[in-house]
Amino acid sequence: MNILKKYWLAVLIGILFAAASFMIYKKLSKKELPPNLIAGVGRIDGDLIALSSKYPGKIIKLYVSEGDPVRKNQITALLESREYEAQLQGIISQIKAKEKELDAKKVELEILKGTLPEDVKKAQNSITAGTALLKELDKNIDSLKKIVEQDEKDFKRLKALYEKKLVPKKRFEEIQLKLEVDKNKLSSLIEKRKQIVSEINTAKSTLKQAETVLKKIEAFEKGISALESGIKALKAKKRQIEAVIDQMKIKSPADGYVVDKIRNEGEVVGAGMPVITVVDPASFYLKIYVDTINNGKIKIGDKAVIFLDAFPDRPIPAKVVRIAKKAEFTPKEVAVREDRIQRVYAVHLKPDKPQPVFKIGLPAIGVISIDGKGLPKSLKEIPEL
Repeated sequence: MNILKKYWLAVLIGILFAAASFMIYKKLSKKELPPNLIAGVGRIDGDLIALSSKYPGKIIKLYVSEGDPVRKNQITALLESREYEAQLQGIISQIKAKEKELDAKKVELEILKGTLPEDVKKAQNSITAGTALLKELDKNIDSLKKIVEQDEKDFKRLKALYEKKLVPKKRFEEIQLKLEVDKNKLSSLIEKRKQIVSEINTAKSTLKQAETVLKKIEAFEKGISALESGIKALKAKKRQIEAVIDQMKIKSPADGYVVDKIRNEGEVVGAGMPVITVVDPASFYLKIYVDTINNGKIKIGDKAVIFLDAFPDRPIPAKVVRIAKKAEFTPKEVAVREDRIQRVYAVHLKPDKPQPVFKIGLPAIGVISIDGKGLPKSLKEIPEL
C-alpha cells in the first residue's frame, strides 16, 4: 500500500501513455473499404424546371418566393393581358351580335316559307316523285323495246317457216300473240311516260310562277349558312385568345418547390424568358465522382446508400441510374482519395423514394455495392473521405 502511494504518479502517467498510444494508433491506422464497395462524395442535384411565358408581357403578380412549395398546375406568376382581354371582349360582343342576327334571319325564313302556296309545295313533291318514276319507267321501256324487237325477229322467222309448213300453226300463232301483247305493253308504258312528263311540266310551270319566292328562300338559307360559319370562326378565335390568356398564367408543371425567383413584379419579360425556377423532389439524385479504376466496376442498377452530413447514421437506399461516358477533371469542391487522380467519371445515385430532406447543393456521401451486399449502415463503418 505504501508502495502504491509512493509510485501512484508514475502508474497514472503509464496508464495515460498507454491510452494515448492506443488512440494515436487507432487514428493513424487507416480504414479500408471492402473490395465490393465504392464510395464517393458529391452534392445533391435535380432537374430544374424553368417556368416561362409563351408570350411577352409585364409581370403583375408573383405568388411564390424562393423555397415555397408548389403543386402541379398551381399559378406561380401572372402576366398582364389587358390587350388580349380586350380582344376577347370584342370577339364575345361580335358572337352575340351575330347570334341575334342569325335568330332574326331564321324567323324571317320561317315566315317566308309560310307564304309559299300549298300547291307549290305539292308541285315540288310531284317533280321529285315524277322524276324518280320517270327514271324507273325509262328503264322498263328500254327493256320492253328490246323484247319487242326480238319478238318481231321471231315472228318473221316463224312466219317464213309456217308458210313452208315447217312449223305447226299453233307455234306461229303463239309468237304472233306474244308480239301483239308486248307491243301493247310498250304502248301503254309510252303513254304513261307522256302523262308523267306532262305532270312534271305542269308542276314546273307552277314552280316557275313562285320563282321569286323560292329565290328569296334560297338566298336566306345561304345567308344563314354563312352566318353560322362566321359564328364558328369567331368562336374558334375566342378559344385561341382564351388559350393565350391562360398562357399568361405561369403554372408549375409538377409538384416541388421554388429554387430561384428570377424576375420581380413590374418587370417586362419576353417570350420564352424564365421567370421562376422550380425543382421536382422526385428528380433529386446524388452526383458523385469515381476514379477511372473503379468506374469500370459499376453498372446501372447497382445498389447504393446515401449519407447526409446531418444524418451520418441514417442510410438512404438508392441505386445507380447514370454513369457518365466521358471522363472529366476532378471538380474543386469534390475531394478524392488520392491527389494523383486527375480525371473522374460522374455517377448519379437516385434514392428509391423521394427524400423531403434533400436540397439542391447539399453535400452527401454515396456508397455503391457492386455485388449488392455489405452496404454500410453508418458513416463510421467506412474510412473518412
